Amino acid sequence: MEIIGNGFLARHLAPLSAEHPGATVLAAGVPTHPLSDAEHRRETALVEDTVRRCLRRDRMLVFFSTVSMYGGPGGTGDEDGPHVASTRYGQHKLDLERLVRASGVRHLILRLGYVTGPDEPGFRLLAALITQVLAGRVRVQRGARRDMVHVADFTTVVDALLRTGVCDETVNVASGDCVEVADVVRYLEQRLGTEAHWQISDDSIEHCPSVLKLRRLVPEVDRLGFGPGYHRSAIDRYLAASRPADPLRRERTETS
Repeated sequence: MEIIGNGFLARHLAPLSAEHPGATVLAAGVPTHPLSDAEHRRETALVEDTVRRCLRRDRMLVFFSTVSMYGGPGGTGDEDGPHVASTRYGQHKLDLERLVRASGVRHLILRLGYVTGPDEPGFRLLAALITQVLAGRVRVQRGARRDMVHVADFTTVVDALLRTGVCDETVNVASGDCVEVADVVRYLEQRLGTEAHWQISDDSIEHCPSVLKLRRLVPEVDRLGFGPGYHRSAIDRYLAASRPADPLRRERTETS
């Protein structure tokens, strides 16, 4: 497996680098949102260049998209649409998906839920929530939901999809446990042994993907414990691998 990138997902996929020799995994896209048009153009140029390289070398491109394209009016959480992006970032990724499909390259497009795990960047959801809870103030969007996947299980799913030979498909990689962020905060307060002052806002969006296709293509995901309550085990594994104060220390380091 050729891995392009050196960020959070790329580092956790590195143990698979000796597997799947015909696949190129693009794990170097825009890391967060919102970002400028220039950053989106940068990622578009990267995808175009990677597509050309894969076509020349007859390799399959594994492209990481997002479930953030779900949540718009009339949209559904399944891969076959209709697709109504609820955010600019989601629309950007949807446009890149169309670019990949139109190019003729062999591909596997993976729409990722919120992948969490050890050493995730401090701006990502779980690390940011832990930082806020430990600091005593947390911002919660009323009704917001996210589907969390532990990075170890994400790696298992990517490996399984490639081993089964899935190609020219778009698949949601999610747990099926699309939980309210408020429930995540309550569980963090319980596990961290503290209570924070909540600031409630109403600008929430649900990004709830279907996992029916994933379960059909990779039946072994049933052994990963996906489904209701999975987010608690993902959080427990995160905390077991990371000292709770680490996100707070990273935040201080990054802003110093």
